[in-house]
Amino acid sequence: MALDQVLMSTVDDSIPILRLYGWKPAAVSIGYFQNLEEEVNLKTCKNLGIDIVRRMTGGGAVLHEHELTYSFITKRYPANIMESYELICEPVVMCLKDLGFDARFSPLNDIIVGDKKVSGNAQTRKQNTLLQHGTIILEVDVDRMFSVLNVNSEKIKDKIIKDAKERVIGLKKPFDEVSIGLQKSFGLKFGVEIFKDNVKTDEEIGAKIMQKQKYCSNEWNYKR
Repeated sequence: MALDQVLMSTVDDSIPILRLYGWKPAAVSIGYFQNLEEEVNLKTCKNLGIDIVRRMTGGGAVLHEHELTYSFITKRYPANIMESYELICEPVVMCLKDLGFDARFSPLNDIIVGDKKVSGNAQTRKQNTLLQHGTIILEVDVDRMFSVLNVNSEKIKDKIIKDAKERVIGLKKPFDEVSIGLQKSFGLKFGVEIFKDNVKTDEEIGAKIMQKQKYCSNEWNYKR
């Protein structure tokens, strides 16, 4: 999360940044506007060794474990929020179709295969720069997910878990295969050649400072 914020401040006017990554250890991220203690079972996360962090982007609480996560950062994007989601989600849809899935964009910010969710996305905009976070689920364990995410009432928890099992799907594809496909589809969509670049020393230093001062702090993570 810290690195994404630093990259937002360094992205070039004409060249967007696509960052692809996984999570180790597993982590729960909550949306910018959420209350951590309301959304997350802190005791279970601690017992299972699952990290917790607040995102800059909106949206709901997510357990990040068996997935590919992308960050797309750009200074060129539609002002209309729906149009910007559709624009950035399109290469994800293209990738999934190339992998053999019947994928499509589902407004406002999901991607579905058939009628099941396989990707959720969230945005923030700061200083004329857009950051979109997106997850692509490779494998899903709904019971584990709801062991760390709070449900308002135990009476409806079983129903929510049952519904989630029917509505969410994992690709069951290797991380590297999906990563390669995404690089290709983003390059095609935006008419650019994708080239790999290491995190620069100043970006790494900035991210470590931001990590310590902000994203690891109770002031940030418990701010609402």
